[in-house]
Amino acid sequence: MSGISGPDDPLGPHEGSRVISDGHAQPDNDPQAGPVDDFVIEQKNFKIRLADTEKGRNSASMLINKMYQWRGYGGGHQVRQHPSRLTLTASDHERVIGTVTLGIDSGEGLLADEIFRPEVDSFRARGRKVCEMTKLAFDPDIRSKFALASLFHIIFIYGRRIHGCTDVFIEVNPRHRRFYESMLGFKRQSEIRTNPRVNAPAYLLWADLDYVEEQIQIHGGSSDRAAHTRSLYPFFFSPREEAGIHQRLLAIG
Repeated sequence: MSGISGPDDPLGPHEGSRVISDGHAQPDNDPQAGPVDDFVIEQKNFKIRLADTEKGRNSASMLINKMYQWRGYGGGHQVRQHPSRLTLTASDHERVIGTVTLGIDSGEGLLADEIFRPEVDSFRARGRKVCEMTKLAFDPDIRSKFALASLFHIIFIYGRRIHGCTDVFIEVNPRHRRFYESMLGFKRQSEIRTNPRVNAPAYLLWADLDYVEEQIQIHGGSSDRAAHTRSLYPFFFSPREEAGIHQRLLAIG
């Protein structure tokens, strides 16, 4: 399943969970910071890395299988190197707590094409450049809106700023649909179908990246004013922070 694996509300109260008290704006001269090429961003209590090594991909796969088995989605999922996909991980003290993969449309298409090709093709026919989020998993014992929002925001930067995508899709289990709709503004594009990769029901959800960009411009970096909203966008980076991260990603290559 491409949607988030964890509690039905991945950000709500969960017995036995550990809250990471975190935020953005880690000082650039932090003496504990790792090598410059070791991570995309480093925050006070978590790091976001590109899983571009065998070790990184294996760590992401272990978390995915842990979370997917818990949901009954099987335990043989692997993150593999692919020219049209990139995987990010969030880690807390070197423990991987979250992961997501971005797939850019190519001659091979998207994974979503397997069961939702007519819906995705309708966007291609209008000249849209599509991408998808897959293999999203987040440890339910870690409660961090900042870490989850950071994963999503960096995926946005890669998809929108670097690859010029206009639209993003995600296949989600029906139990997770409202999370994506209320927290990120996704909209349903299909009826329920069976996803053979996980043998589970799935909706195809879609978001216009113009809308995502607008929400980041309005709400990004305003978490101190987010007490009464369910939106995840206040926990995204501010536009100024995004610009710095964008330049870092270009430097990483």
